[in-house]
Amino acid sequence: MTEKHSPTRRFWLGGKRAAEQDRFFREALEPLGWQVGDEHDWDAGWITGMPDAAQFRRVSPTRKMNHFPGNAALTVKSRLHDSLSTLRERIRESHGADHELVRRLAFFPRGYVMPGDYHALQEAALADPAQRWILKPTNASKGKGVRVLQDVAEAPLARDWLVQEYLANPHTIRGHKYVLRLYVLITSLEPLRVYLYRQGFAKLASEPWDPEDADNPYSQLTNPDINALNSRAEVPVEFIDLERYRAWLRDQGHDDEALFARIEDLVTLTAISAVDALRRRTAEAGADPRGCYELLGLDCLVDDTLKPWILECNLSPSLGICAAPETGGRIEEAVKGGLVHDLVSLVDIPGQAPSEAGIAAQESDVTAQLVVEAEAEQARAGGFLRLLPAADPERYLPYFTLPTSADLRLAEALTGRSLPPPRLQRRHVAELVDEERLALYDTRRGRYYRPNDTATLTWLLATEGLDPDAIADELARATTEAGAPTESSALRRDVWNTLHDWCRAGLLCQQGVAPAALPEARELHEQTMSVSPSGRAMRLSLDGRHWALDVGSGPAMARLTTWFGERLSPLADEAASRLPRLAVLRESGGYALATDDRLLASRLTLAQLGPVLTAHLIRQAAMPGRPVVDAALLVTPHGNGVLCLLPDEKESRALLQRLLEASGGVLTRGVRLDLSDPAIAEPLDFPLPGVAGVTPSGLPDSVALRGMLLPAEASADQALAPVAMLEALGALLPNCLTGDGQALDAQSVTILGDWLSSLAVCALRAGPGAPDVASLAEWLVTRIEIAPSVNPPAMARG
Repeated sequence: MTEKHSPTRRFWLGGKRAAEQDRFFREALEPLGWQVGDEHDWDAGWITGMPDAAQFRRVSPTRKMNHFPGNAALTVKSRLHDSLSTLRERIRESHGADHELVRRLAFFPRGYVMPGDYHALQEAALADPAQRWILKPTNASKGKGVRVLQDVAEAPLARDWLVQEYLANPHTIRGHKYVLRLYVLITSLEPLRVYLYRQGFAKLASEPWDPEDADNPYSQLTNPDINALNSRAEVPVEFIDLERYRAWLRDQGHDDEALFARIEDLVTLTAISAVDALRRRTAEAGADPRGCYELLGLDCLVDDTLKPWILECNLSPSLGICAAPETGGRIEEAVKGGLVHDLVSLVDIPGQAPSEAGIAAQESDVTAQLVVEAEAEQARAGGFLRLLPAADPERYLPYFTLPTSADLRLAEALTGRSLPPPRLQRRHVAELVDEERLALYDTRRGRYYRPNDTATLTWLLATEGLDPDAIADELARATTEAGAPTESSALRRDVWNTLHDWCRAGLLCQQGVAPAALPEARELHEQTMSVSPSGRAMRLSLDGRHWALDVGSGPAMARLTTWFGERLSPLADEAASRLPRLAVLRESGGYALATDDRLLASRLTLAQLGPVLTAHLIRQAAMPGRPVVDAALLVTPHGNGVLCLLPDEKESRALLQRLLEASGGVLTRGVRLDLSDPAIAEPLDFPLPGVAGVTPSGLPDSVALRGMLLPAEASADQALAPVAMLEALGALLPNCLTGDGQALDAQSVTILGDWLSSLAVCALRAGPGAPDVASLAEWLVTRIEIAPSVNPPAMARG
C-alpha cells in the first residue's frame, strides 16, 4: 500500500545534533521549495546518528535516507577492525601471505578488542616492549576517551574498548602531527558504487609532535574538539584543505599523486570489506537499498614514508565549522557547503533524474539499466570522484567475498570488455555424503548444513569450477529435462544468492593462486582473578579425577549435594592442599565459579550452579583425539551402550526412566570416544539429575556403542523411527566437546559419520504416543543386544 504524504516535498532533520549539522542540507533544499517535515512526514531524511529501525522500511527510490542499516561494520571502531581483518585473512588464505593483494591491505594498525583480546594484547606487548598503544572507545566520537597507554596493562576489561598499535612515525606539517579527513559516499550496494570527495582537510594537532610526551593530548591527538580546549595554543584548531595540502606536498618534493592513489585504494578496499554486512543488514531491516546512501568521515594518518593508514570511519561526520576564519574556517565552510550540495545532487534527492519507470520503458535490458543509472549518477557527481565501479575492475573484484551479477555486468559494460567470471573453491568446509545426500560441516565454527537437492547440485558444480551463470544454465537444463522448467532469471538469482550465502559463511571463496590454508586459530582467553576460597571444603570426584570444592554458602552446598550426590564428599584439610581447587563465590547478584587462577562464570542463579560446573568439568574430560559426547548414556547388562541425545525436558526424563526399566541397565552422563575406534568408548560418571536409578558405581571401563536415540519431530508418525546418518551426525556434533574448545576437524567428522552408519539410530517420540516399556525392550533386544558385545565389559570401577 502506498504511504500517503503531503504533496509538498519535506525533509526531516533528526537525531542528536547541533543546528550546524542541518545548515547546509537546508541551504541545498529550501531554495527548491522543500519544507521542514518530521518523522511522520518526510521525503528526505537527514539524521545525525541512526534513525529508528522502522524508518528504514519507509525508504524508496523517491524517499531517501542518509544511512544504510549495517553501517556499524565501518563506523564502530572494533567492527571496522574486524571487517578489514576478515578481508585480509580471506585473501591471505586464497592467495598466500606474500601476494600483492595481501600487501595492499597493510593499511590498518594491529588492534585488540576488549575484553576478549586482553591476553593476546598482553602477549603482543611482551613480544615488542618498545611498541606503544592507543586506547579508543569503539563507538564514541569527538575524541572522547582516546588516550595513549603508558602501560598496556591498563587496558580496560570492559566491553566497547579497542586498543591499537600507536603509529610512532607520523608525517608532520611544521612539526605538527596531522590526520586527513576524507569524505566517502556510498550510493548503491548492488552494484556497489562508492565515491571520494576531492576536497577534505588536514586536521592539525595544536602543539608540536613529541614522541616522548605521550600524556599530552594536544601533541598526540588531532581531533578539533580536544584541541579547541588548548588555552596555551595561539591556533588551537587549524584546518588545511586538501588542495592546499597537495600543493604543499609538491613544494616539499613529494609525489602527491602517488599518495592519493594509495588513499583511493585504501578507501575502495575499506568499502568492499563491509559490503556483505551492509547488504545483509539492509535486507534484514526490510529497507529498499535504492532509498539509502551513506556519507562517512574517514580519518587517515600519513606516516613519514608517506604511507596512509586508516584510523576510523565516522558516522554522520561533523558539518560544523571548527576552525577560526583566519586558520581555515572560511575554506572549511566552503568545502562542507559544497560537499552537501554535491551530495544532494549526486543521490538525486530533488528527484530530477529520469524516473525508474521511464528508464525501464527505454531500456528493457538489465545491464543497460545499470549503465544508465551509473552514468546519470556520474554526471551529477560534482566534486565527487567515483572509485567503484573502478576503471580497472580486475584490481578490486578479487577482494569481494563474491561480486554480485550486477557488479560484474556494470563493470563489463563500462569498460567495454569481458571479465573473467568468478570461480570458487572450498574454504572451511568438510563434505559428507550418504547415499547421494550431501551435508556440509563448517570446520571453523562447527556449523552443520544439509542443502536440498538443488543446492546440492549448485555446490557440486561450483566446486568443480563452474561460474555462477554456468551453474544456472546447467540447473535450467536439468529442470527442463525433468519436465519442470524454471523461470531463468529467478533461477539465476537463486544461484547467485546461494553462493553468496556460502561465501559469507566461509564455506567457499573466490579462487586464488595459492591453496587455501587454515590460519592459526585465535587464542581464547578468560578473565583471570585471584581466588581466596573460604567455607566448607568438599571432595568432588568425577571420571577418576578429584577436586577440592570450596562452597561458602549453605544454599549452594545443599543444591550441589543434591546435584552431585555421592560424588561430593567431605574432605580433610590436609588433603585439600594437594588437589586442584574449585570455588563457589557469592556475588551481590548471584554466584560465581572459579578455579585456582581464573573465573569460570559469574552472575549465576542457584539453579545454574550445578549445570555450569558440570559443563566445565565434562569438557575437561576430553583428551587429544578423544572427544567427549555430552549426552545421556544407557549401559545395558551386556556392556553395550546407547547414546540418548534427548533434551533436558520432563518428557525426555520420563523416556529415560522407561529405558532403564526396559533394559535393566544403568544410566550416566557423558562418554569419551576414541577416534581411532569410536565403537569402543569410555562411559563417564557425570550426574544426570531428574532420573531415578542413576549411579556412578558399577560402570564398566568401556562399552560397545551400538545405538543412538534422538528426539522425533512432534508430527512424527512413528513412536520409534529409523534415522539417516546425516541427520544423526547433525544431532551429534553440537554435543561433541574437545578439550581446547575448538570445532572438530574435517577428518574427525568424517570418522564419526562412518561410525554412525554402523549404529542403530532411531528418533523417539516423547509425550503422547511415546513408546512404552515393551516397545523399548523389543528395540533393545533386536537392535542393540542382537550380537554379543564387541568388547566384553571389564570389571566395574571400584
